[in-house]
Amino acid sequence: MTSPEPAHPSNKPGKIALAINPAASFGRTRDAGDHAAQYFRAAGRDVVVLEADSYDALRRIVRDALAPGSAVEALVVVGGDGMVHLGVNALAGLEIPLGIVPSGTGNDVARLLSLPLADTAAACGRVLAAMATGGRRIDVGRVTAAGRTTRFAGVLSAGFDAAVNERANSWRWPRGKSRYNLAMLRELGSFRRIEYTVTADGTTWKQPALLISVANGQFIGGGMQITPDALPDDGWLDLFVVRPLSRLRFLAVFPKVFAGKHTSHPAVEIKRVRNVRLEAAGVVAYADGERLASLPVEVDVIPGGLRVLA
Repeated sequence: MTSPEPAHPSNKPGKIALAINPAASFGRTRDAGDHAAQYFRAAGRDVVVLEADSYDALRRIVRDALAPGSAVEALVVVGGDGMVHLGVNALAGLEIPLGIVPSGTGNDVARLLSLPLADTAAACGRVLAAMATGGRRIDVGRVTAAGRTTRFAGVLSAGFDAAVNERANSWRWPRGKSRYNLAMLRELGSFRRIEYTVTADGTTWKQPALLISVANGQFIGGGMQITPDALPDDGWLDLFVVRPLSRLRFLAVFPKVFAGKHTSHPAVEIKRVRNVRLEAAGVVAYADGERLASLPVEVDVIPGGLRVLA
C-alpha cells in the first residue's frame, strides 16, 4: 500500500479517532483497520485506534473518545454501514466530521458518497483531502421509536427488505452479498402484504404494501438503487412504497432495482417528505442495516445534520 508524504510537523493537527469493527465483512476489516492507521500515521497524523469485542462495547468506547477536551479532529470508521450508523449517532450534536473507510459487505452509505469501495489507501486519501477542505454537510434521518431516538445516514426499511435483513442476520453462511439475495428468495416464499397506516407531512392514509422505506440516500442491500433520485443534502426524505405484487411480478421487477430502472413500475411510488410516521403490526424497522425497533416509528429529517469527509 502506497503511503502519503509526511505532513509538516508545524501544522499540529488534531487527533483522528479510528474506530474499527473487526467483525465487519466477516473479519476482513481487521487488515483494513491496520492499513488505515498506518496510512494516517505516515501522513503525520496522531491516530487513536478504537476497538472492542462487540458493537455495543465499541459504541461506548467511541462515545468516551469524543468527550469534551479530547482534541479529536475527526472520527473515521472502518467497516460497513453498521459502523457508519455507529459514527452518525456518536457524532449527534457535535461538530466533529465523520470519515469512512469502507470495508463491509453493503457499504451503501459510502456508495452514496462516491467513496472508493475496495481500496483502503484511496479511501484514506479521500479522508485526508476532505479534512483539508472541511468536507461537506449532509442531511440525517432521525427516528423516534419505543421512547428512543436514533439517527441514520442512508435508508430506514420497514417491510419485506427489513424481514430479509432479519433472516440474513440469523445465518452464518453464505458470506457476502449472496447471503442477502438468498435470504430474499427464502423470505419471498412466506411473505405477505402488510397493512400500514402512514402519516406524512400531516396527511394520514391506509397503505397496503410489500415494503415501505424512508430514504435519505439511494441504496440498500449492497447497491440496490431503490430511490435513484434521492439526494443526501436537499432537506428531504424519499418515501418509497412497493404496493402488493405477485411473487412472479416481484421477481420480474427486482433485477431492475440495481440500475434504478424500477421507478416507472405501477406498483412503485416515491414521494418526498419531511416527516413520516409508519404503523403496522409485527413489522421491525432497520436503518443503515441495523435493527432499530418494531413499528410504530416516527422519522424526520435534520437538514445538514452531519459533516462528512467526502
